[in-house]
Amino acid sequence: MQPITRLTLSNGLLVLLKEIHTAPLVSHWVWYRVGSRDERPGNTGASHWVEHMQFKGTPQFPAGALDRAISRDGGYWNALTYLDWTTYFETLPADKIDLALRLEADRMMNSVFDPQEVAAERTVIISERQGNENEPLFRLSEEIQAAAFRVHSYHHEVIGDLADLETMQRDDLYRHYRIYYNPNNAVLALAGDFIADQMLERIRQHYESLPAGPPAPHPARPEPPQSGERRVTVEGPGDTTYLQLAYHAPAATNPDFMPLLALDSLLSGPGNLNLFGEGISNKTSRLYRALVEGELAVSVYGGAQATIDPYLYQLTAIVHPERKASQVIEAIDREIEKLQENPPSESELARAVKQARALFAYGSERITNQAFWLGFAEMFASYEWYTGFLERLAIVSPADVQRVAQTYLKPQNRVIGVYLPQQNAAPHANHGT
Repeated sequence: MQPITRLTLSNGLLVLLKEIHTAPLVSHWVWYRVGSRDERPGNTGASHWVEHMQFKGTPQFPAGALDRAISRDGGYWNALTYLDWTTYFETLPADKIDLALRLEADRMMNSVFDPQEVAAERTVIISERQGNENEPLFRLSEEIQAAAFRVHSYHHEVIGDLADLETMQRDDLYRHYRIYYNPNNAVLALAGDFIADQMLERIRQHYESLPAGPPAPHPARPEPPQSGERRVTVEGPGDTTYLQLAYHAPAATNPDFMPLLALDSLLSGPGNLNLFGEGISNKTSRLYRALVEGELAVSVYGGAQATIDPYLYQLTAIVHPERKASQVIEAIDREIEKLQENPPSESELARAVKQARALFAYGSERITNQAFWLGFAEMFASYEWYTGFLERLAIVSPADVQRVAQTYLKPQNRVIGVYLPQQNAAPHANHGT
């Protein structure tokens, strides 16, 4: 791993720089410690909506000007909102990176939130939500999330509840923006073709004059332990039955998180923590062999998320047209029980870990991915979490895998969700606005 430069500016902005001289590119990311975890009933979806508004302009960069400027300089940009964070990035030719520095420093403080733009974006986001509601797995996952979290704000989807999307006003969004969009609640991460000392001076010019805000609130509402299996059923249009099993799982900094990733690789195939990474085949996994080769399911996959607070380990299967969800659940339970009763062999675990290592490596190759990891790991831990990933994965033992299977993959620790197709059901969006 190349060394990084780590510095906190006088206004509290954490800056992380990583020199990579393999291509004349720089990837520039600004991460804010705000996501759906920081929302409550009444403003669910605010973090995602604010992300949209950040593309609607400032006095210096009116709406539309940024797209043209980024394209003209041969770059690309995007943004993401998730459970614990919101992030914005630009990847540009190295000699054009000042544009990214200027625009992100500007919209950290000066986004306009024009009422007409807010109203237009309300329509866009409600339409996005209704489109999601036509996707069986979105509807199923939303029900499972709501059943799994009754206290913690992981309860709701990132996009927010329709009731809040219809009633939030411009001032609600602007208040959310001003509370969380401050340098002392942000991480600036750059990777690429630059000299760190010179880049740091440019960063100071653009960012250090921005005033710090009050400490951003991140109220914790721990989810109490689940004391029994919960089941939800969703009915809707289509001809496919979907199944999800969601187990309460440890946070990313918990010592059990790495053994859980090894278990996941062995059970369902390696999961990708990098949202920009690509997957690899899971055909050697136990569930693929039991479900897909056993003609119980068309496909199966799983995964855990790296989060601040305990979240979920999820297994998803598309049920074979000639089978029932109950048969798939029984087969999954049999495979889990095998792991709980007998640890995997050293060779099988070594193969699963090797696949997880390969996926991790694939997700760290490009300059954009390197910059992603710089900031992403800081959202729930620190960059050292990333640099120590492979070392911690390598020391997972068969006994560790057995232990986490026994600890977390218990029926009383899960929510089972089934999507049942109804041939005559109308698309869900027809019932909305």
